[in-house]
Amino acid sequence: MSTPTGPASGLPVRMPRPRQSGRHRRPEPVAAPEGAPALILAVPGTPSPAVRGLAEEVVSIARSELPGLDAAIGFLDGDDSEYPTLGSVLTRTATQRTERYELAKAAGREVAEPEGPAAVVVPLLAGPDSDLAGRIQQAVADSSAAAELTDVLGPHPLLAEGLHVRLSEAGLARADRARLFTVATAADGIILVTVGGEEAVKTAGITGMLLAARLAVPVMAAALDVEGSVTAVAEQLRDAGATQLALAPYLVGPELPEGLLDVALKEADCAAAEPLGAYPAIGKLVLSKYTTALGIAPQPQGTSAN
Repeated sequence: MSTPTGPASGLPVRMPRPRQSGRHRRPEPVAAPEGAPALILAVPGTPSPAVRGLAEEVVSIARSELPGLDAAIGFLDGDDSEYPTLGSVLTRTATQRTERYELAKAAGREVAEPEGPAAVVVPLLAGPDSDLAGRIQQAVADSSAAAELTDVLGPHPLLAEGLHVRLSEAGLARADRARLFTVATAADGIILVTVGGEEAVKTAGITGMLLAARLAVPVMAAALDVEGSVTAVAEQLRDAGATQLALAPYLVGPELPEGLLDVALKEADCAAAEPLGAYPAIGKLVLSKYTTALGIAPQPQGTSAN
C-alpha cells in the first residue's frame, strides 16, 4: 500500500537519473552564428523539378546538421522565374542582409555593421569541372555581392562511401565485406566515371582508391566527356582479369549532360549504379565547405560503417 508521499515501506523508490557529465556527456549542438553569411548552393545543369527536389534535399540535410543555417539555392542555368539564377539569389541575399541591418538600427538596437561576405557559395559538384567552375565564378563576380566561393566537394572518404552504397543498391557490390554472403551480380572491376576532362579523372582517382579499398576490387577512373576514355579503361580492366564490370558515376547528378552515361554504358557493355544524388554525405560535405570557409565547427556526425 502506498502513502501520499510515495510507495509503502520496503518497496523500491524510483530516483531521477543523474545528469551525465564528463566525457560521456552529450555535446551541446552547435548552431549557426547570428548574422552568419548565407549558404548558397550553386546547382549546375538544366533545371527541372527533379533537380530542384535534389537540391532542396541537400540543403535540408545541411540545415539539420547546423540549426539556424540560412541557406538558398541558385541555378547556374536558371530563368529567374521558377528556377532563380545564382546571380539573382546572391544579389537578393546581399540586399536582404543590408535591409536587416538598417531595420535593426532604425529600431534602436545596437548592431554591428555587416562585415565580410554576405554569402558562401558551394558548388554542387563532386569533382572539378573547369567549365562549370568558371561559369559559377563569373556568376558570383557579375552579381556584385560580397561572396566567398568554395572548392568542389571531393575527393573525400564520404564520397567513396556514397559510391559503395549506390553500387550495392544496384546489386553490383556487397553492402558490407564482413557479411558472409555474396551478390551474384557483384562487379569485379569498377569504372568510376566523371565529367570535366583529365583533371576530373585525376581527382576521381583519389576517391577511386578509397572505393577500391572498400570493395577489394580494382577501380579506375574515366571521363564521360573525353572520347574513348571509358572504352580504354574497360579494356584495361578486362585485360587485368575483370570479367564483370560496372559503371559508378562520380557525379551528384545535375552536372551530367543528357545521354553521356547511355553512350558510356554501350561502350563498356556493363551495368551502372545511380549517381550520388542526395545521399546524406553530399549535404554534410556542402555544410563542411561552408563551415570551413567561416572557421566554425558543427558537431561532427558519425558515418555509417559499410
